[in-house]
Amino acid sequence: MGILTYSGEHDGFRQRVRRFLEKEVVSQAEQWEKDRRVPKRAWKKLGEAGFLCTAVSKKYGGHGKDFLYSVIVAEEMVKTGQNGLVSGLHSDIVVPYIESFGSEELKEKYLPGCVSGDIITAVAMTEPGAGSDLAAMETTAVEDGDEIVINGSKIFISNGVNCDIVILAAKDPSVENKHEAVSLYILENGAKGFTRGRKLEKMGMHSQDTSELFFTDCRIPKTNRLGEKGHGFLMLMQKLQQERLVSAIWNVAAAEQILEVIVEYCKRTNICGKPLSKSQATRFTLAEMATEVKMNRVFLDHVIFRHMEGQAVTEETMMLKFASSEMSNHMIDKALDLYGESGALETNPLVRCFRDLRVNTIFAGTTEIMKTIIAGTMKL
Repeated sequence: MGILTYSGEHDGFRQRVRRFLEKEVVSQAEQWEKDRRVPKRAWKKLGEAGFLCTAVSKKYGGHGKDFLYSVIVAEEMVKTGQNGLVSGLHSDIVVPYIESFGSEELKEKYLPGCVSGDIITAVAMTEPGAGSDLAAMETTAVEDGDEIVINGSKIFISNGVNCDIVILAAKDPSVENKHEAVSLYILENGAKGFTRGRKLEKMGMHSQDTSELFFTDCRIPKTNRLGEKGHGFLMLMQKLQQERLVSAIWNVAAAEQILEVIVEYCKRTNICGKPLSKSQATRFTLAEMATEVKMNRVFLDHVIFRHMEGQAVTEETMMLKFASSEMSNHMIDKALDLYGESGALETNPLVRCFRDLRVNTIFAGTTEIMKTIIAGTMKL
């Protein structure tokens, strides 16, 4: 028995998610990749089925479920072989900012739509000159009466094309302390002065709409600020724990899927009259891969358990994020090597996975940033 306890209700939920994704997502994944975008109706269907924002309180139209439901959706989504309909970003990374820090008015206004899929969310932190160092952002937010005037730009924003609202990080230029200058705001699609730039063409995750966002004297109500003024950086740091955990869930689930695919390939593929899986070199490689996956899974489940208990696992999530992302990239390299020449074909089921996984060591904090912060906790 693992450290995580899944009930019969959890198991039933997983089966419903799996059936839904097989019908509504797997069959559409190839077309979404060609279109370079997931249609909004797919988000709507996901919401109608009850698979978005499972943790949101019933008071706001949610389901009030525990974090294991989020884990289940993420794990099953990995098996669809596409990374455009990234429900975990919406449900478990962006929406929690609203539920945790939004006023009652903002929660009632936006959360029901987030649950139903009528509202797609994005979070805008990264800028052309400010990625890992969030405090170095240049986008400004200046108070003008009852409004906030925003100027600046953001880049590499997932859901940037489809999003209906954006959780925007911007600074007050009059505040000298750069960490105390940042606040978070909700910005709606259609706000005057808010424009979307080009949809970025990436090496992977082709169906995910990633874009630039621009703000030119963009005005929003002051009431759209999340939490207190100047607390934005603290909010970001607080929520990064779950963001990195969600990223790790995706990494480990992807690695498990890769292992399953390559093991089956090696069993059914004959080389010199015997299955490839009977070669000592192959067996050793697969054993090493299985060990890496298992170690990351045990660590992941341990951190999920502690996170659900409300414990601070900031250091562990950073370790897990960098370890799992590096591991999943290592796994796909090894798997494609075992495929040989067919590992270079677009028809290979793991080629898209290879492209999609590469960025995982970069977003939600690069491996180098994770190591830097971990070293700091060690007082090095």
